[in-house]
Amino acid sequence: MASTPTDVQLSIIPESRVSLIDVSERVEKEKAEFFQEYRKSAFASHHTTAGYFEQSFARRLKDDPETLEAYVGSFKKLFPPNADYRHDQMEFRDELSDEQKLVEPKNADSHLTYIGSGLENCVTYLNENRSPVYFIDLDGTNGEERRNRKTTIIGYNSEALVKEQLLRIPMSNHPIDSINLWDERVGVLQLLEERIKELGLEKGRIDLSLAADEHNTGLTVNEYETLLMRHDLPEVLKNPVRFMAQRGVNMLRDPGAIKEKAKDYMKYDLVHVVNEFIDSMGLSESMVERIIDKFFQVPASRFLRMKRKVSLIVSDGGTGEGRIVNGTYQSPILVQWRRNHERVRNINVTFTRFE
Repeated sequence: MASTPTDVQLSIIPESRVSLIDVSERVEKEKAEFFQEYRKSAFASHHTTAGYFEQSFARRLKDDPETLEAYVGSFKKLFPPNADYRHDQMEFRDELSDEQKLVEPKNADSHLTYIGSGLENCVTYLNENRSPVYFIDLDGTNGEERRNRKTTIIGYNSEALVKEQLLRIPMSNHPIDSINLWDERVGVLQLLEERIKELGLEKGRIDLSLAADEHNTGLTVNEYETLLMRHDLPEVLKNPVRFMAQRGVNMLRDPGAIKEKAKDYMKYDLVHVVNEFIDSMGLSESMVERIIDKFFQVPASRFLRMKRKVSLIVSDGGTGEGRIVNGTYQSPILVQWRRNHERVRNINVTFTRFE
């Protein structure tokens, strides 16, 4: 087997809005015997509406494209295109220029389907029992235009832990809070980039995980969008169960059957909306807790079940300088739903080198 990890970067032009592309065939066209030379492959999508299923899940669906497409299709029905998504009403998108509003895709349904179906931006596959690896794009076209999608694949044989460190993330006074770790004011991205350079890490992985004694908090990788939550907030506060039932009656019947990510879409936006409401009303902390419980109809600590760990892939892309493989709109997010005494959250960071 090869001893040096190999990086393959692919550009994909989908044929239709929803497309399943077997990237393993394209990888082998770029580098013959790739999957025979390496024991493992890390796949990273650069997009929030296109990604991969975990290998174990794809295998449960027998790596069959028709079955995978039918599974994704069930979520497309759950989140149909051209519904009354505030995100898709460009006149309210203040962050966009007038020119951008003319070309920005109306893709709220694709974001929701991506998260609800459990697609991942980064997955690792064992290269045994050669099988297809599908890049699943939910938003591959914008009108008549076919979009250009990017994915990075790294082949490697083993991995080694090269550094660990602790990050202390200050939180606000709000009982519920969310921190975009890529925010320049937080400084996590800059710190990780510095460590990558110090370690000479060209190909590998960074894991962000909550310290063992952290409670009432979680991590996710998501895109920051607020319009859906702000538009629907009045209806949510009146009757949250009915609101959720309108958009996901099947999920409510069996919430344990879907991935945690089906709930992640609203978490980052939700805390900011509630905090604005709290600030404007001058509510006490006891009242805040009552609002949280009312909002979710269950204890917030049970509803906000988020991952305690997220991973990021590092690649040099052939330049010799490792960088985090990260889409424009992707960022790791730390969320808490109850304040701790120190008003600081501890995150363990591990740097792993692919070999």
